[in-house]
Amino acid sequence: MTIEKQMPQYLCNKKVWALKIKDIVGNIDGSATLTPEDITYAPFVVDRYYVKKHEPQAGGYYVVYKDGYQSFSPADVFENGYYLL
Repeated sequence: MTIEKQMPQYLCNKKVWALKIKDIVGNIDGSATLTPEDITYAPFVVDRYYVKKHEPQAGGYYVVYKDGYQSFSPADVFENGYYLL
């Protein structure tokens, strides 16, 4: 007999640093240049390992955690889970 049961739910409350991505340009070495929507931040390069692992997309967020880990989050996921401090 199998009884289906919903898994426990968790709420995340960690602080991150993030920029919404306006544009992405791939570079010849596999890295990419990300241009933030906020024009007060300059475009910056992420390495090819970041690009391959996270497959960032314009409109999503470049995210950095407290321990320095860099990630990507689609806009809907990020905007439903975080708010600006």
